[in-house]
Amino acid sequence: MIFRSLSLSLFRSNRLATALVAAACLLSAGVSHAERLKDLASIQGVRQNQLVGYGLAVGLDGSGDQTTQTPFTVQSVISMLQQLGVNLPSTSTSNMQLKNVAAVMVTTSLPAFAQPGQTLDVTVSSIGNAKSIRGGTLLMAPLKGADGQIYAIAQGNIVVGGAGASAAGSSATINHLSVGRISAGATVERAVPSSLGQGDTVNLELNDNDFSTASRVVEAVNKRFGFDTAMAQDGRVIRIRAPIGSGDRVAFLGALENIDVTPSRVQAKVILNARTGSVVMNQAVTLDTCAVSHGNLSVVINAENSISQPGALSGGQTAANQNAQISISSAPGKVMYLKGGASLAEVVKALNAIGATPQDLLAILQAMKAAGSLRAELEII
Repeated sequence: MIFRSLSLSLFRSNRLATALVAAACLLSAGVSHAERLKDLASIQGVRQNQLVGYGLAVGLDGSGDQTTQTPFTVQSVISMLQQLGVNLPSTSTSNMQLKNVAAVMVTTSLPAFAQPGQTLDVTVSSIGNAKSIRGGTLLMAPLKGADGQIYAIAQGNIVVGGAGASAAGSSATINHLSVGRISAGATVERAVPSSLGQGDTVNLELNDNDFSTASRVVEAVNKRFGFDTAMAQDGRVIRIRAPIGSGDRVAFLGALENIDVTPSRVQAKVILNARTGSVVMNQAVTLDTCAVSHGNLSVVINAENSISQPGALSGGQTAANQNAQISISSAPGKVMYLKGGASLAEVVKALNAIGATPQDLLAILQAMKAAGSLRAELEII
């Protein structure tokens, strides 16, 4: 009897614990979670810069540019050889066949605070009609910024994540063969000056313009570092007083990035891609009470061709006849009723229940927005 009462009490306590955990999960599902300030904003002036360059990929296995259609490849090779001290006669330059060379563009991003000597990964893309740059070697290519200055030099063996083969007019290709990558293929030659250490303030830039989130960031920073440390200029930029010394400023920014801030509720938005039929809705989308009717009407036309053959010795001619059969079918319409305040899950479930396709969703959501039942911003891309 004692064991029975003990097991019964344990069973009840387990059920109570399970219920408490489930209730806690339900309560936490509706509460916005705090995020690091590092994930919500960036420091003004700490950014990457795009670099681009032009170069030649050599050593290809006969899959390079067709020089008759890409004359810039020949011009680049001639210019490169002249810089190396090789002078070609004018008669030979017009008949050059460079099947193992391809003109390429080299792109990468220069991260913030990058110093000379650091290496960067680069992407190499063919700009001519080369069939493949697999196995090629990129010759030294200067990478320039938007100001026209050279900030890095790229060179190395190109790695292409694909394969291709062709024979007797047939070909097979796996992945993309005209774009490759060189790991640590560029070396930084010049650093970009930064204004982060100048002045007694730094500016935070929120990823999204939101006045509520900006005020919460100011409140959290002032609570952590003292009153009047942060001040919001607008819904995106927040000015923060920082130490003057570089070492103290780095420690201060490190602590600033780890402050937890609860952002305001995400703006309800529905994104429609009219070209692909994709529909994406975030969790803040809700609806007012509305009813949606959905039905399908299809028209099928089937043409059958037949040959009319005349009898022997009748003098007639063979004639072709075409018989068309037209059928119209209409699927029974379905009416969907949504109560006010319906959540995203309820909307998706109801639309799936009536058999709405992505193209149908485009028209349905636009009609809901026009009727004033869709509580979200509708954006068509």
